[in-house]
Amino acid sequence: MTTYRARFDATVSFTNGGGLQAQGFLVDVPSADVTPGEVGTLFLDSLGLLMAGDVVLDNLEIVEAAHKGTRGGPAAAGTPSGGRPEYVELSHVIRDRMVTLPNLPGPEFGKHLTREASREIYAPGTEFDIGRISMVTNTGTYLDSPFHRYRDGHDLTGYTLERTIDLPAVVVRVEDSGQLGIDAATLTPYEVGGKAVLLHTGDDARFGTPQYVEDAHFLTRDGAEWLIEQGAVLVGIDAANIDDMTDGTRPAHTLLLGAGIAIVEHLTNLAQVPPLGATFSATAPRIEGLGTFPVRAFATIR
Repeated sequence: MTTYRARFDATVSFTNGGGLQAQGFLVDVPSADVTPGEVGTLFLDSLGLLMAGDVVLDNLEIVEAAHKGTRGGPAAAGTPSGGRPEYVELSHVIRDRMVTLPNLPGPEFGKHLTREASREIYAPGTEFDIGRISMVTNTGTYLDSPFHRYRDGHDLTGYTLERTIDLPAVVVRVEDSGQLGIDAATLTPYEVGGKAVLLHTGDDARFGTPQYVEDAHFLTRDGAEWLIEQGAVLVGIDAANIDDMTDGTRPAHTLLLGAGIAIVEHLTNLAQVPPLGATFSATAPRIEGLGTFPVRAFATIR
């Protein structure tokens, strides 16, 4: 589904005196033929401005772009599919010897039982394939549990289905923000309590290349603190690491996992998920003693 945003300059006068000017402001709009009056209303609603009088727009331009969840905008009530649920794949495919991160070995596929060998075991015309895989648990798109960071934290078996399935999702789009760190100021416009917060950076376009870890987006310390304070239940990102990889203290992992908040790294296709209204699911096998494992992550749009 094609979505649009309006870019414009605005001048607002207030009924109690004074005024406000904005340049290059952007709001989500419902269609390409939205009127200037509708854009002006969305502008006021997005800022929560009270006692506003006249709104004058200049240089109005409608551009094709993903919605970012403008307050009071078309995505505010979600994006109903109108029929059967729509599912969006958010995981990378795991392939033999693929590269997730350059400092980690890729998975190695093999066979425990080949089809040819199985013919000696089963009846004529009956054959089976049993594969083997050797890999580090940080492969592809994966879920972090507190044990990944803390010796006494719970492992993958500690996640109930309620903590990783059908979580209401909010997508925070920062791919064109001009900064790598996703801080509290960036997150403040969003209501995240009880939700899976999915950080859409666009870095997944470089997944599997050396450039994936260069100039990668990340969640800052104060961003992690804000998400904890606001009651987020899971945080995902489509980048190489939820932390700044030059910071050895790993504040995002440390804070989020310390608060029991699940982390999903190396997501993809977040551009296909609306800012609000979808649910997010990402489950790993119930493996005892592991802190991290690949997941099938997906969004559901109803």
